[in-house]
Amino acid sequence: MPSSILPVVSLPTPLPILNIAPAQVIRGNSVLKTQRGLFARLGQRPLVVGGSHSLAAAEPFLAVPLADVSAANATYEKDCSEAALAALNQAADGHGADFIIGVGGGKALDSAKLLAHQRQIPIATVPTSAATCAGWTALSNVYSDEGAFLYDVGLPRCPDMIVLDYDLVATAPQRTLVAGIGDAIAKWYEASVSSGHSSHTMVIGAVQQARVLRDILFQKSVAALQKPGGDDWREVVDASVLMAGVIGGMGGAQCRTVAAHAVHNGLTHVAAHGTLHGEKVAYGILVQLRLEELGPGNALAETARQQLLQFYSELGLPTCLADMGMDGLTVADLHQAATVACQPDSDIHHLPFSVQAHQVMAAMLSTTAPIADLKKVSSTV
Repeated sequence: MPSSILPVVSLPTPLPILNIAPAQVIRGNSVLKTQRGLFARLGQRPLVVGGSHSLAAAEPFLAVPLADVSAANATYEKDCSEAALAALNQAADGHGADFIIGVGGGKALDSAKLLAHQRQIPIATVPTSAATCAGWTALSNVYSDEGAFLYDVGLPRCPDMIVLDYDLVATAPQRTLVAGIGDAIAKWYEASVSSGHSSHTMVIGAVQQARVLRDILFQKSVAALQKPGGDDWREVVDASVLMAGVIGGMGGAQCRTVAAHAVHNGLTHVAAHGTLHGEKVAYGILVQLRLEELGPGNALAETARQQLLQFYSELGLPTCLADMGMDGLTVADLHQAATVACQPDSDIHHLPFSVQAHQVMAAMLSTTAPIADLKKVSSTV
């Protein structure tokens, strides 16, 4: 007689959930000024969150899409901080907000996304520059009131909508696009390491997209900066804002940051303001490659670093501390930055070898020097 007991089946451990993309991606020239009712599908009482400068720049673009809703503005002050989020929650309460519109650069969009998550209401993002991919991602970085990186928050989904209006982005200083290129190109140098040669299809796809992204930026960035608003410029904007977000979404935690962003985080503790996120990240890539030169089995790191030094010189990205106005940092400052970069939960430990703070200090001081100088500095700091 057949048994009524079903056989025990060993199910595979489920893979982490991937938050790959916003529900809607709307992009083009003048898409804001020509889309009446664009935001009304998300609610009727939006709180528009941004910095004072970004809100002022976006105001002429938002009149039409906000015509059919009752909107109020709220500024996030300097940083996406716990105090700023508390104030934004008060503003949302006062307005009776039923959805959030984030307007601005990375910190404005991170603040808006985290606010929407805390309140469990929809979120639309409107980047005013191409400085980061924050308008796309399911992630917010939280800083102290003084601008020091504290922690990041993984969000359960990407924004409900991202609106990339090229005409609005074109109003931003060119420096923001240069910084965005620096932030986006880090995807290849970090994802190719943090992926750990994964055999998962989505991770493989993300790493290959990161390589394509790098090549697009190498090929088109100079021409894009020479002709703002042109075809190459739009491609580079898409690469920095959209494609960079796709890579993190597809690859998940295995295609995230490594040393370049860890160095950025450390530097925010000693020189918080005055340098853009992508500028510090671009410098951090050089530091990461320097560390790889010290590590085992990566003879290509020096070649990659030299290639980036040439690329940076063409764009105006920083190649050393002095280029960021940080040549006045003391040894104690550098030690603090390196210690933060190497704290136990830091992504710098995704490198395939162990890294100590003194090695990070040496790499930070020798991003443009010969390898012999790196080894000499490493033995003295």
